[in-house]
Amino acid sequence: MIMKGKVVIITGASSGIGLAAAKEFAANGAHVVLAARNETKLKDIEKDLSQKYPQSEFLAVPTDVSAEEECKHLVSETVKKFGKIDVLINNAGISMRAMFRDLELSVIKRLMDVNFWGTVYCTKYALPYLLESRGTVTGIISIAGFKGLPGRTGYSASKFAIYGFLDTLRIEHIHDGLNVMIFAPGFTSSNIRRTALTADGSEQGKTPLKEDKIMSAESVARKLVKAVKKRKSQVVLTPVGHATVILNKFFPRLVDRLVYDYMKREPDSPFK
Repeated sequence: MIMKGKVVIITGASSGIGLAAAKEFAANGAHVVLAARNETKLKDIEKDLSQKYPQSEFLAVPTDVSAEEECKHLVSETVKKFGKIDVLINNAGISMRAMFRDLELSVIKRLMDVNFWGTVYCTKYALPYLLESRGTVTGIISIAGFKGLPGRTGYSASKFAIYGFLDTLRIEHIHDGLNVMIFAPGFTSSNIRRTALTADGSEQGKTPLKEDKIMSAESVARKLVKAVKKRKSQVVLTPVGHATVILNKFFPRLVDRLVYDYMKREPDSPFK
């Protein structure tokens, strides 16, 4: 009942964690605003979810989060329909896989535009309504936002930036009732690795992981909704994630080597 009637915006809602979260919030009685770039797919999802979760209302707003005006439009359309915003889930993101020495700088710019600036733009325009509702703003980061991952300089940089931005936002509004949550799942089965950018900006097209062996998007979504209900400030999923964050505080050189050795075992690793 905690989420019943709440208005939740989810970016990157057309697949993976975003889509799974939309279903989970709806199952908990929330009204869900779906934001993603693919308008046709988004409308199909809106229609499907409306049939499966008749107790909830849905709104699909095609949005490229790297464009400030589109983020502003997303918020205005939400308020126009529902009159409020209770939760913002900044989930939209892209990844990359290449050594920095081989990387075209436009790739890092693209990651920062989507991952970091998308979070900043959406949060900026939703913030007045979140303060009014004493709601929650969440950034979906990664262990890459706590520890640099080799072959993913742009991805790690963007996730570190999101962490710093949201951590500061929490402190600024410590007396205003705003809940700011940094949510870091481990490797999650999704399309993000297939669409990850390579050194020249083209999509990787395949995943180096066994997707059926890692955490499902549905499992992550359940933990995300639970954390929003409990108004958590930081969530790190998976034992490996917890160990990485804790060990890195005390033994950073050791974790450097462990992370390197772990990541180089990926098929077609760019730094073998």
